[in-house]
Amino acid sequence: MKRFYKDVSTARTGEGWQVMLDARPLKTQGGKAQIVPSEDLAEKLAEEWRSQGETIDPAAFRYRDMADYALDVVASDRASLVDKLLGYAETDTLCFRADPEEPLYRRQQELWEPIVAGLEAREGVTLHRISGILHRPQTEETRQRLAARLEQLDPFTLAALEQTASLAASLCIGLEALQAGADGDALWAAANLEEEWQADLWGRDEEAEARRAKRKGDFLAAMEFVRAL
Repeated sequence: MKRFYKDVSTARTGEGWQVMLDARPLKTQGGKAQIVPSEDLAEKLAEEWRSQGETIDPAAFRYRDMADYALDVVASDRASLVDKLLGYAETDTLCFRADPEEPLYRRQQELWEPIVAGLEAREGVTLHRISGILHRPQTEETRQRLAARLEQLDPFTLAALEQTASLAASLCIGLEALQAGADGDALWAAANLEEEWQADLWGRDEEAEARRAKRKGDFLAAMEFVRAL
C-alpha cells in the first residue's frame, strides 16, 4: 500500500489519546475508535506511522497491532484470554527441567529458579517443577490465585502479556515482564535458554537466528508497550 497521508499527530480525547493522520482520527483494524490510555503510547503508535516510507510496511506496526487486539478482541472477551494465559502456567517452560545430573539443569536453576520463586512470592502460589516430560497439573488454588491476578489487568496489559507469555512459552516470564524495572534482555535469555544451549552444542543456523531475533524484537516491544500505558 502506498503512503496516503502527510501529517501524523496525536490528540487528547475525552477517554484517552488518539493518533491522527492528516487530522483524521485512526480506527482499529476492527473499525473501533483507536483510543489508548496514555499520551506516551499514542506517541509510540504515531511514530510507527511517521517512520513509514512511500510504501507502508504492515510488519512495522507492532504497537498498533497490540493496541488493536486489546480494543477489538480482549476488551470484549477478557475471560477467554485469561483462560488461555492460565494454560501457559500448566505447560510453563520454566517448570520443566532437565534431569538434575545434567549440566543443563544447573543452568536452568540459575536462570529460571529466581523467576519462578519471585512469582510464587508475589502471588502467594506454589508451582510444580518437573524433571523430564511427565506433566503434573498445578493445584486448583494456584490456578484461582493466578486467575484473580490476571483478571485485575486491563485489556492493553493483557494483550501485551499474551505476547510475552506466548513468545516465551511461560506465564512466569510474561508476568515478570510486567514488573517495574524488568530486564527484557535477561528475560529473553531465560526464555531461550534451551534453544541457545542446543545452538551452542550443535551450531547455529542463519535462518533460525533471524527468527529468534524477530521474536526477541516482538517480546521487547510488548514490554515497551506496557511501560507506555
